[in-house]
Amino acid sequence: MTDSSTRPPLAVFDLDNTLADTAHRQHFLEREPRDWDGFFAAAPQDPPLAEGIALARESAQECEVLYLTGRPERCRRDTLDWLAAQGLPDGRVYMRRNDDRRPARRTKLEILRRLARTREIRVLVDDDELVCEDAERAGFTVVRARWTAPSAALKVAQEREGRT
Repeated sequence: MTDSSTRPPLAVFDLDNTLADTAHRQHFLEREPRDWDGFFAAAPQDPPLAEGIALARESAQECEVLYLTGRPERCRRDTLDWLAAQGLPDGRVYMRRNDDRRPARRTKLEILRRLARTREIRVLVDDDELVCEDAERAGFTVVRARWTAPSAALKVAQEREGRT
């Protein structure tokens, strides 16, 4: 195992409504049944969120940047292409298994704890209030991404349906 003291700390960034503006695709979640395929298919057109992008680039000066998203694994290629198109720092992308419907607060905290066993996590940047609260209770430093309007449909998706 590599000595964690010689490796830079981690800065962990969420994607949706932290780095990527999902407002243009929220309508897919506001209907019944929710159109998850449409919601995720529209992700490559997400406009970047200037505040989140700037924070990720700034964090990369002292930290290794990682991306922790509730997006399913089937979105990996589109997600990697989007990150590269925004000029974001290279970093590992942790995604949800395609069949994982657990709440984001559980899946993300599980990954954070696993990472923290061998690395210092300097900060988690996320828009999901429940994820942020649980991460803070677990001792992580959190920056709440409050630079977009909250979406009730996305909140339900993150917590109750384990979809993003």
